[in-house]
Amino acid sequence: YHMLMRPTEKVSCKKNTSVKNESGALAFITTSLKEFVMCPKEYLMPLKEESQHFNEMEEKNHYEKCHDFMAREISFTYSPTQKTQTRCQCGKRFIRKDKFKVHMKMHSGKKPFTCKQCGKSFSLRGNLNIHMRIHTGEKPFVCSQCGKSFKQKKYLNAHVTIHTGEKPYTCKLCGKSYKRNENLKIHMRIHTGEKPYTCKLCGKSFTQKENLKIHTGNHTGEKPFKCSQCGKSFKQKKYLNGHMTIHTGEKPFDCDQCEKSFRYKAQLDLHMRSHSGENCFICQQCGKSFSHRGNFENHMRIHTGEKPFTCPQCGKSFTNKGNLKIHMRVHTGEKPYKCVQCDISFTYHTNLKRHVQTHSGKKIQT
Repeated sequence: YHMLMRPTEKVSCKKNTSVKNESGALAFITTSLKEFVMCPKEYLMPLKEESQHFNEMEEKNHYEKCHDFMAREISFTYSPTQKTQTRCQCGKRFIRKDKFKVHMKMHSGKKPFTCKQCGKSFSLRGNLNIHMRIHTGEKPFVCSQCGKSFKQKKYLNAHVTIHTGEKPYTCKLCGKSYKRNENLKIHMRIHTGEKPYTCKLCGKSFTQKENLKIHTGNHTGEKPFKCSQCGKSFKQKKYLNGHMTIHTGEKPFDCDQCEKSFRYKAQLDLHMRSHSGENCFICQQCGKSFSHRGNFENHMRIHTGEKPFTCPQCGKSFTNKGNLKIHMRVHTGEKPYKCVQCDISFTYHTNLKRHVQTHSGKKIQT
């Protein structure tokens, strides 16, 4: 085996043999640099005597063979007073050459380890073992505080910060902190302007892969998240979660000032303006004020008589989009409001409330 070094500065081995390339240094072999890695291309050459240099022709031939590797500008650092480190062009550093060899398999493109269940291939056996947990359901890493289990240790480490409140990854530019390094990397794209995920259909770019997936759904019309109760589908899981509160009646967002509850956080945020007195939009005709532009615009249609939302089936028009959506149930037959006691469904929430009173024995107010 041989080891390779192309230092950018003049260096000396323990035999005080200076090394120079075309503008400074030649490749050389020496027992004092055994921590340097084997050439990842694994072209084998006879080991020369200690501190014996390659001649210029041997060096040229070797670099031509290893051109693909050297083109990646792998750099090495060496100090007699500290352990030798090897830095890959991707930024990772290694002291042990066996660790570096394993790492280089990721860059080689070779994926010899294949999952027998789904056919997906991996460059490292360890990655295949982790992948297999998807099929087996194994979650060997357990949180000692709440018992939640995870497939990988890094996910457990990230989860533990929920209990500790620790945010060890801090942005040096704005000071914002994160629980996970991955989240910090995503945040840094705000400062750098990097948008590595590009839509192949329209060319629009995004900072996060998840945002690209959501955007692609606009082109395909795909709505993979389906309500198990009424069959309605949604592009994003958060919209499905919000929709489910219609069926459950859950209102998880509570106002800490008046104890009023809301299905969506956006609704709570708007409501909080009523306590702060923040009413930015004032009707010039009647003096009524609103904290949200959408409510203000809906109100103005009372004065103008405008009804911009029209039913495509019967032509009936409405002042706001919400009323049109409710009206569409007449045509679709959708009945999203279901009684938990007798399974009868209703088109409108008010009808469900009236029906529930028949079970409780309360007098129905008309």
